[in-house]
Amino acid sequence: MNDEHPDRAPQPPLVVGLTGGIASGKTAVSRRFATLGATVIDTDILAREVVAPGTAGLAAIRERFGDPVIDANGALDRRALRERIFSDPGARQDLEAITHPRIRGSVQAALAKTRAPYALVVVPLLIETGWGEWMDRILVVDAPDHQQRQRLMQRDGADPVEVDRILASQTTREERLARADDVIVNDGDTAALDEKVAMLHRQYQQAAMRG
Repeated sequence: MNDEHPDRAPQPPLVVGLTGGIASGKTAVSRRFATLGATVIDTDILAREVVAPGTAGLAAIRERFGDPVIDANGALDRRALRERIFSDPGARQDLEAITHPRIRGSVQAALAKTRAPYALVVVPLLIETGWGEWMDRILVVDAPDHQQRQRLMQRDGADPVEVDRILASQTTREERLARADDVIVNDGDTAALDEKVAMLHRQYQQAAMRG
């Protein structure tokens, strides 16, 4: 907890990193925690804010990747950028070098403002990027492979080839689960999901009070 991380800025007694594979149900889980009173900080939202038009983040992306990743309105063309980083690992690293420090700064600022006993920081690529090193606990939202693929195709209109490419860009389900302190299996049972979130909410509140 905080005393184990003396280099961190002021923040709640307990910080939980929430992650999971794409289309595993991270948003469904984080919304339930928010309803119960937890502070939820979604790095996907922060990632959009740090590259909004007029920001230094967007200027840095434009300098690195050029005008093809900027749309007619001067905003980031996410699809064009996604195509670049999927085909070029070096491009992904360059993008992360631009965005991750800015996102982490925004996370730390949000944590410093929260008054909740604990906070969940939603990081889709938490394992891949090493962000788990500064979390007190890691919560993985897990889903069966076939459901994950089905949700991805229905939600994003992705074809099977694109689904394979997206899943291959993330760490494996086994690696993610091996790093987890807590796991919520989101297999489509809404009542069960509610119960699992409520149970962990109570555990996190108790841990925060002990911290």
